Amino acid sequence: MNVLIVDDEPLARERLGRLVGELDGYRVLEPAASNGEEALSLIEELRPDVVLLDIRMPGLDGLQVAAKLCEMDAPPAVIFCTAHDEFALEAFQVSAVGYLVKPVRPEHLAEALKKAERPNRVQLAALTRPAAVSGTGPRSHISARTRKGIELIPLEDVIYFIADHKYVTLRHAGGEVLLDEPLKSLEDEFGERFVRIHRNALVFRDRIERLQRTPLGHFQLYLKGLDGEALTVSRRHVAGVRKLMQNL
Repeated sequence: MNVLIVDDEPLARERLGRLVGELDGYRVLEPAASNGEEALSLIEELRPDVVLLDIRMPGLDGLQVAAKLCEMDAPPAVIFCTAHDEFALEAFQVSAVGYLVKPVRPEHLAEALKKAERPNRVQLAALTRPAAVSGTGPRSHISARTRKGIELIPLEDVIYFIADHKYVTLRHAGGEVLLDEPLKSLEDEFGERFVRIHRNALVFRDRIERLQRTPLGHFQLYLKGLDGEALTVSRRHVAGVRKLMQNL
């Protein structure tokens, strides 16, 4: 994959170029861009697969550049690399697929680049905007703030959501993250693909494997991808889960 670096700091450009160059499968395009105007010109000329984009730059800033890229028929994937973490929400409103806080750690850069597949315009529109905001239907990805920065989890990788006090735990194929979103709003948005099995739990319908009753009369739901781990199904939801499983 071809990577274009956009940053107004020469040392930052040099360090990112070195980090990308150490990864297999990625090529740093030359020249790099030092401002937003140069970035747009080079993107048009070089057609990179991924742009590593600073936010605070003279002239057009990174958010403005990313907004213009959304107008392209085949935009490159955008990963923001910035010293400031307060722009995360705005970054995903212009369809970034990654948000790394400087100094960028090599392992975080590698993970972000792996996720940076070139999205089409439909994916860009649906990527992380809730349905109530975008009007385009449910999101295709869930965004979560973690120690790595901002992670994007494809909806099809989600196994379950479990509410615990003020946060919701999202369990996915690669681990788990915490969300600052109510379980009810997640159910309203993704209800066609998830089923409630408990007052505090939603599971991905396609992950359901089997429902089993314990010797004590409790019901346990086994899900694909959990390696034998089971979730408790409350009695009020058992009938609904059984009916759903008959149609799977």
